[in-house]
Amino acid sequence: MARRSRRWADESGAAVLGIAALALALTASTASAGPDPGYRARAPEDEVVYFLLPDRFANGDPSNDRGGLKGDRLKTGFDPTSERFYNGGDLKGLLSRLDYIQGLGATAIWLGPIFKNKPVQGPPGQESAGYHGYWITDFTDVDPHFGTRADLKALVDAAHARGMKVYLDIVANHTADVIKYKECEGRYCEYRSKGDYPYTRHLGVDGAAINDGFLGDDDAHQTAENFARLVRPDYAYTPYIPKGEEHVKRPDWLNDPRWYHNRGESTYRGESATYGDFSGLDDLFTENPRVVQGFIDIYGQWIDDFAIDGFRIDTAKHVNSAFWRAFVPAMQARARAKGIDHFHIFGEVADPDPSVLAHYTRTDGYPAVLDFALQSAIADVVAKGEPPARLAHLFLADVNYADGEAGARRLPTFVGNHDMGRFAMMARKANPKASDDEIRRRVVLAYSMIFFLRGQPVIYYGDEQGFAGTGDDNASRQTLFASKVASWNATPLVGTSSTTAVDNYNPDHPIYRALAEMAKVRQSDSALRHGDQITRFAAETPSLFAVTRRGDDGSETLIAFNTGKTEIKANVAVDIASLNWRSERGDCRPHAAAPGAYAVTLPPLDFIVCTTSKP
Repeated sequence: MARRSRRWADESGAAVLGIAALALALTASTASAGPDPGYRARAPEDEVVYFLLPDRFANGDPSNDRGGLKGDRLKTGFDPTSERFYNGGDLKGLLSRLDYIQGLGATAIWLGPIFKNKPVQGPPGQESAGYHGYWITDFTDVDPHFGTRADLKALVDAAHARGMKVYLDIVANHTADVIKYKECEGRYCEYRSKGDYPYTRHLGVDGAAINDGFLGDDDAHQTAENFARLVRPDYAYTPYIPKGEEHVKRPDWLNDPRWYHNRGESTYRGESATYGDFSGLDDLFTENPRVVQGFIDIYGQWIDDFAIDGFRIDTAKHVNSAFWRAFVPAMQARARAKGIDHFHIFGEVADPDPSVLAHYTRTDGYPAVLDFALQSAIADVVAKGEPPARLAHLFLADVNYADGEAGARRLPTFVGNHDMGRFAMMARKANPKASDDEIRRRVVLAYSMIFFLRGQPVIYYGDEQGFAGTGDDNASRQTLFASKVASWNATPLVGTSSTTAVDNYNPDHPIYRALAEMAKVRQSDSALRHGDQITRFAAETPSLFAVTRRGDDGSETLIAFNTGKTEIKANVAVDIASLNWRSERGDCRPHAAAPGAYAVTLPPLDFIVCTTSKP
């Protein structure tokens, strides 16, 4: 890795300086707030994160649409008429649209994986491209469909000049689908367990057991000496690398089948959840110290080279705990050596059970995980109309996270994403007769919960332009630039008569304006970012949910939500010293109804944010 880094600096230094200088000049002329040298001092809960897939955000350089490859879409991966192939977005396009993201109030950009991917994979007739970034072959370079390392350097430097952070989406669970099994030519192999197919399961040609002396891969035996005995990878299947792909992965050690589990397709349950292949993706042997150190070296180099501010880690729950207990502190130490004290690491644990999420902060050492539990609760309450008491029950589990409620405040919160689909789609499916205005109100109300309840809000790109889609996965990954995908263009947007057939970077869209307003309110009141949260009212029918959050100066901020379709008038319990109030958002009365009680009036599907001065 070090040798490659020096070579890149020698060959591309001039390009880096030229693009970076242009980016900084653009920043100086367009950034509304100017450079913020104190951005590194901000804690994770101070950020508003904007999550995007580079291929779907902005196309700044059409010359790289095919990634330097020639041929049809099965060779290049590029087909802008298909939701399953590269559409043309890149890092230069993102650089040109930083004003748009910053105008929304976002302070951090979470980039979908930018590493070089296998352009196309999948069985005949079911092929798709690695436009999303999760089929990595080269962990040391930027995918040429997105640009170059110089483009990434220019982007990160320009973001930092604006006081914005950049988080990279990384993968340690698997690589692209390269390794094949002789027993299952042309199809995926069924999972073979360790019990049925132990590492020493039969005799080799010399009469000795395969991997004789290997003691297993449990925590107690995850040592270099033990894994030195694991010399053959054919304990479950006979893995091989197809001709022409023997050295397609980088670093080169990743081309050795010994560093993979090779047990066949995951069932996503039990043992196979950490040992099985996902749709053929080569599942890394993350119990092996060689693999652990290899990925510490790989991703540590990206911190060294680009001063990245954090990692979102894909498929975190499908990797063994010991790997993360080594990897996470190593990344934090690497970042501190670069002067990055608030390096944010959060994992994807796709489970709506808060006890499962908390487990990964306690046993795996994750500083934070994506809050799938809150996403599920918000979808139930705001999209499906379940009682807001569901939210109150969820927050009782915050004490289970590492660092308790303080740890819960670090959790990135969201209402939809690139895998499960967009919140507008969920609201439409749950309310098929609802007007466009009602769906818009539900989207804004859902986002108000992640902006003002505990956690770190994440905006999924395109939601601010009313993107909805019709489902999950590819159906929820529309381009913000003019699309040629018929199914996307035929789906109405929310809050506008526009379609995805034209560019959608409209700062006057009602949802964009609503999110920008929320970001300003959140930034202006530290209680909304750091304050302890107390549930004050949680109705048993679609109606009122209210919490207060305490400021460091003793002030109190009340956030009240109406999840129902009729107006609410109610008294909410507050501190007895909270007598005088002012509005941060919505209709807030200037005085308490009585010591310890505050009267609220809330329109349907709306919210207010009211605060006091120090008692």
